[in-house]
Amino acid sequence: MANGPLNGLKIVEFAGIGPGPFCGMLLSDLGADVVRVDRPGPPGGSKNDVTGRGRRSIALDLKSPEGIETALKLVEKADAIIEGYRPGVMEKMGLGPDVALARNAKLVYGRMTGWGQFGPLSKAAGHDLNYIALTGALGAMGHADRPPAPPLNLVGDYGGGALYLAFGICAALLHAEKTGEGQVIDAAMTDGAASLSAMFYGMKASGLWSSDRSDNLLDGGAHFYDTYECSCGGYVSIGSIEPQFYALLLEKAGIQDEQFTKQMSKSDWPELKQKLSDIIKQKTRDEWSDIMEGTDVCFAPVLTMDEAPSHPHNLERKTFVSVEGVVQPAPAPRFSKTPGAVQAPPPKRGEHSKEVLKEWGIS
Repeated sequence: MANGPLNGLKIVEFAGIGPGPFCGMLLSDLGADVVRVDRPGPPGGSKNDVTGRGRRSIALDLKSPEGIETALKLVEKADAIIEGYRPGVMEKMGLGPDVALARNAKLVYGRMTGWGQFGPLSKAAGHDLNYIALTGALGAMGHADRPPAPPLNLVGDYGGGALYLAFGICAALLHAEKTGEGQVIDAAMTDGAASLSAMFYGMKASGLWSSDRSDNLLDGGAHFYDTYECSCGGYVSIGSIEPQFYALLLEKAGIQDEQFTKQMSKSDWPELKQKLSDIIKQKTRDEWSDIMEGTDVCFAPVLTMDEAPSHPHNLERKTFVSVEGVVQPAPAPRFSKTPGAVQAPPPKRGEHSKEVLKEWGIS
């Protein structure tokens, strides 16, 4: 039995893609019993479907009255549900919030979309890149001499989407426990990505951030906060913002050029960046790691996904685990009393239908 802090919670996840499954993974990793409702079809499933780990699967035909009724019986027993369809789809199936909350007044109804449940774009298709583009986040990323670079799906789908939905579900569950009242969570990736940008909007209002890429303290504009190529073709990251850390950077890199004392002079940043780039390129990534890693320079080698699981820090903290031979991130964050764990590998479609219905007391 799961031992995480969410042990005992029952979550129904209507199968989807992207942030919905990732939210389900987060909740499962922390002990929740997450049951995924799949459509009937071939068993499928793959041990490589990392975000599908840790839950059980029940196959239901949601186009049939029987399938809808079984789904509603699951909803009656659940503490929360996760759905990631376009606005109105669950309502058309007869599984919308009004119906669900009528069957279970304490239910937390989590809705995950890109644009949100209302607004001019709410019914339009989109992906992570589009959602973060609308919030100003994408426009602030990347180099000034080329288009903004897609930052994987970390900012929209997972940071602004799944994490905010998981946070919202936990908050709403606390409210339901106190009041007996469930509610609907409208988790939009545009809202979440905008929220993640709070500090930068504050800096902009204070005159400390410009709208030009590669022109600011944290976007690669400063020579002391960027990545640099080494002689081996690998890269290192340097984030020596504070004066004492910057002084240590100069010491470790053997820099005595007086121009480097003008750390916060933006007009000097381009020239200093070129000079630092030339210095870093004189050694390999491993040589710089031997000199700077573990010091207060604020340094780390830029590792590939092949390399990261084998780094000594990640090994000691067991940041990555292997499930059925698939290397993947371990549950996070960590709890001293109720540690999370990967409950199981990803399920096959409908693998647990009989088991879940029997265990949840549904005929």
